[in-house]
Amino acid sequence: MFARSLAILSFVATMQSVATFAAPKYEVDAAWPKALPNNWIVGQVAGVAVDDRDHIWILHRPRTLTDDEKALTLNPPRSICCAPAPPVLEFDVDGNLLSSWGGPGTGYDWPVNEHGIHVDHKGNVWVGGNDEKNDHHILKFTRDGKFLLQIGKAGQTNGSNDTATLGRPAHMEVDASTNEIFVADGYKNRRIIVFDADTGAYKRHWGAYGAKPDDTPLPPYQIGQAPAKQFATPVHCARLSRDGHIYVCDRVNNRVQVFRKDGTFVAEYFVGPNTLASGSVWDMALSRDPQQTYLHIVDGANNQVWTLLRAGGKVVNTFGRSGRNAGQFHWVHNVGIDSKGNLYTSEVDNGKRAQKFRIAGEVPDAK
Repeated sequence: MFARSLAILSFVATMQSVATFAAPKYEVDAAWPKALPNNWIVGQVAGVAVDDRDHIWILHRPRTLTDDEKALTLNPPRSICCAPAPPVLEFDVDGNLLSSWGGPGTGYDWPVNEHGIHVDHKGNVWVGGNDEKNDHHILKFTRDGKFLLQIGKAGQTNGSNDTATLGRPAHMEVDASTNEIFVADGYKNRRIIVFDADTGAYKRHWGAYGAKPDDTPLPPYQIGQAPAKQFATPVHCARLSRDGHIYVCDRVNNRVQVFRKDGTFVAEYFVGPNTLASGSVWDMALSRDPQQTYLHIVDGANNQVWTLLRAGGKVVNTFGRSGRNAGQFHWVHNVGIDSKGNLYTSEVDNGKRAQKFRIAGEVPDAK
């Protein structure tokens, strides 16, 4: 415990010296994205990523469209619109559709319930899923949809300490410096697990506080309880910082845990600790200033975006609320950030959309 406390104090002291950039304020760009061709429509959007070209990628769930929404595909067609778009869509910053692909194919198991997308430093696109019975794997494709690699096995899972299978993985991110992929594994398991991004070879894994994960059932989250010693279900994101840390969304426990890349625990921050049921920490994006001063966290329970100082986790801004209008959210699920600092969000359940938020000034006295 003493060593852990020293690690936390050292981490915060180091970070506090770089909190010199004002937190950005955001406004919605209601014209983004532009209308899709071919009478296409998207279902639940369960992933968003921004690549090195500032292209925005979304992963949606065509199977979540109602008959009314996909009426053009019925036999006979019920009405003149619409049809499901391919599950992977690539846009530019202005909202123009650049490419589309995805779905079942030869040599891989396309997920039943799409969940999570990442574009790595080589331009490869990673996708996952979280169907309870089937989706215990992640897939790697070229940016034009050619299959490259599957890690894990569809329909096979064997707990949080098995190194050959996954358990409904929620998110993944590749470390360019080591070519390792960090997987938030996730909806069934309670761990971060690391593989070689080219071969899929297992490297290491850990649970909350860097300890061995344990699949013993946890009691429901209660307000004011002592911090849980295990990740809750789901472990919903893994995000890498430039200074060599990995930030983990422990969604149902309403917290972010920070680690070194070898799994050594560094710190934790609590966000919306009075949030019950589905939790407050669904995904995050690190700000694009050189020091990555801020964490932007999407919260699908309270339907807002939290901005925290990365040094110590102080909340310096929030925006959004539950609703249907532009700039509001229903089950905001993921967030991406481009090189200018603009944010891109996705919504599941019956939100079924992606939105763009552009910088519109600074939050006063946010440092």
